[in-house]
Amino acid sequence: MTGPAIKICGIASPAALDAVIAARADHAGLVFFPPSPRNVTLADAAALGARAAGRIGRVGLFVDADDALLADAVSAASLDAIQLHGKETPQRAAELRARFGIPVWKALSIASADDVARAAAYVGAVDLVLFDAKTPKGTLPGGMGLSFDWSLLSAWKAPCAWGLAGGLSADNVAEAVRLTGAPLVDASSGVESAPGVKDAGKIAAFCAAVRRA
Repeated sequence: MTGPAIKICGIASPAALDAVIAARADHAGLVFFPPSPRNVTLADAAALGARAAGRIGRVGLFVDADDALLADAVSAASLDAIQLHGKETPQRAAELRARFGIPVWKALSIASADDVARAAAYVGAVDLVLFDAKTPKGTLPGGMGLSFDWSLLSAWKAPCAWGLAGGLSADNVAEAVRLTGAPLVDASSGVESAPGVKDAGKIAAFCAAVRRA
């Protein structure tokens, strides 16, 4: 049996990308959101996208982005998927999927059972729902190292592909997979030595822990 798919988000340097590829992750996430310490420019994204080509999936993370930024980023990095991390509606997600012709993922902030129930609205509109931890008001929408109560997902009947994010690291990912059965796990701050600085050792340990799970 193969383990969950692995996405490492917030890749912003060639060294970080190489570490993720060496650790045999499935997806590398590029953040297109200037307030984030992991934000990449279109020029950086183009270089990273070319370096990743044929070696790992390229997922672009956006927060309520306009069409121009989405089009520029998809083109520059040759993105394989778009991850929406803002207040995008199911209609907006479906529209982007039709426009760009690549999979669309929707991250949902989870703090209660009602938050999990909101995922149902996105079934059919997106290719994957990503359950992430709700962050405090006025902070970044993700990458804060926070996790949520994974038992909330026990009510999720998984009518579409889904994944788990939020505070995952080599120390807790096996337990997270055991409790939720997540088919995809996504780490960012949990594989860093400082905000936005990926740590090759932590990336390798995280991917190894997922495979052991």
